Amino acid sequence: MERKRIYPERLTEKTLDGVAELEKLCFSQPWSKSSLELLTKEGIGVGMVCSSDGKICAYGGMIVAVDEGQITNIATHPDYRRRGYGRAVVESLIKYAKNNGLDSISLEVRESNKAAIELYTKLGFRVEGKRKDFYTRPVESALIMIWRSK
Repeated sequence: MERKRIYPERLTEKTLDGVAELEKLCFSQPWSKSSLELLTKEGIGVGMVCSSDGKICAYGGMIVAVDEGQITNIATHPDYRRRGYGRAVVESLIKYAKNNGLDSISLEVRESNKAAIELYTKLGFRVEGKRKDFYTRPVESALIMIWRSK
């Protein structure tokens, strides 16, 4: 079966409500709509969204400071997992980093999230540290992963 081509687009005011709903669905401590709005502000952050049939199926956000990016969250609707949407979002954030002269992108990921760790590794991220008990609900350590442009 051939996968359809996925085209992430920039997060805008128009897609904020759908992304806020996806946050609530995927995370025990979701970002508020007003916090997500930061990802629409040029020079502060960038958000990428994938839609299918008018429904937000994945999104990712990254805060930008000078030449570094910090991925805030990557979320894929449960009905759309393992179909390439999360990968497309992360690839679009890497492309943004390359096009805007960022030297690195960092993120934290739950130690138990093997699927995400595998994806990030395939896309060039490397484990470079650990934050003990970083997550709550449930309490779990985070791996720090970093992608470098060079």
